[in-house]
Amino acid sequence: MSVDVVILAAGQGTRMRSRLPKVLQPLAGRPMLAHVMDMAAGLDGARLHVVYGHGGATVPAAFSDMGVNWVEQAEQLGTGHAVEQAMPGIEDGSTVLVLYGDVPLVKAKTAASLIAAGTRGVALLTVRMSDPAGYGRIVRDGEGRIARIVEQKDAGPEELAIDEVNTGLLAAPAASLRNWISRLENSNAQGEFYLTDVVGLAVDDGVPVTAVQARDPEEVLGVNDKIQLAEAEAVVRRRRAEALMRQGATVA
Repeated sequence: MSVDVVILAAGQGTRMRSRLPKVLQPLAGRPMLAHVMDMAAGLDGARLHVVYGHGGATVPAAFSDMGVNWVEQAEQLGTGHAVEQAMPGIEDGSTVLVLYGDVPLVKAKTAASLIAAGTRGVALLTVRMSDPAGYGRIVRDGEGRIARIVEQKDAGPEELAIDEVNTGLLAAPAASLRNWISRLENSNAQGEFYLTDVVGLAVDDGVPVTAVQARDPEEVLGVNDKIQLAEAEAVVRRRRAEALMRQGATVA
């Protein structure tokens, strides 16, 4: 199976309060983006495309030894626009997996499950949160099927009460994704082209939209500031300690 992984890494990261681009912030001794790229590179048959913007050439320059298709998003016009920049380098017969450079804790098994589901239609990685503030809500119809995603800033009171949220990660057939992206509009509160709007377009086209549930919310932790970076650091350290202990080591 042909798989193209698009990693979105163009964000400015103003909340980091650092001159260093957000995706280059150090996590366990390496740039945060490196953790996402390593996981993606380990997926069977995957080709990597990284969309960068803020920070310019400093981002690809940090990974000169990796075989990656670097794509610049000169204007940050939304996630849908970002993925669109990478699509010319992707063949129609492929399955596209979209990841984020500031969501560094996703496990390969979860990504592989998303790819498998995305060969048949749109597959979303969702998670239930006790405090879903800031996340797009998964809106389902009367039969429990995914109907659309509503972003926090566009949500009404009923939608804000939903605890199943979109993590941003999705997979879909390349030809279909290309078509949906070309039909995106930016008539929303942010004035951006949302990748999440492909869900509504898929539903309109009669294409199945399925949810793959993340087993652990920590997998989809988004890192936007130094506090969240410290949280991600703790997770990485714990995972490494657990791996060593499974091999018989004692970690004090």
